[in-house]
Amino acid sequence: MSTTGFNHYNLRASRELMDKLKAFYCDIVGLTEGQRPRFESFGYWLYAGDQCVLHLSQAKPDEIRLTHVTTTFDHVAFTCTNRAEMEARLKQHNIEFRTGQVPALGITQLFFKDPAGNGLELSFAEAPD
Repeated sequence: MSTTGFNHYNLRASRELMDKLKAFYCDIVGLTEGQRPRFESFGYWLYAGDQCVLHLSQAKPDEIRLTHVTTTFDHVAFTCTNRAEMEARLKQHNIEFRTGQVPALGITQLFFKDPAGNGLELSFAEAPD
C-alpha cells in the first residue's frame, strides 16, 4: 500500500455553525458547493476545482463537539492564485490575517481562522514582497 495524495478533511458542527462554515469557505476561501451523496446526516461537500476537499457534516443534536481544547491540529493549506484579490477580500470582511513567506520555494502565505477557530493557510506561488 502507498499513499498517493490528499483526499479531503471533514469539519463536524451544529447546523448553525456548519452553515456559517459553508458560507465562509465559499465566499471567502473560494471553494464551491458540489455534489454530495445522500447520507443519513445533513452536510455539504465543498470543491476546489473538480476536487472535493472539504466535507461539512452536521453533528447529532446530543453530540458534544469540543471547540476550545488543545490539539495537535494547526491548519489546513490551500494552493491559491491572485494574492492581492484575496487580501482585499479578507480586509473587506474584517478577517485578521498574517503573511508568511517561504523564499526558497517562492511562496507567500496568508494565515487566518475560520468561524470555528480552525487555522487556514492560503499559499501563493510568487516572488515574495
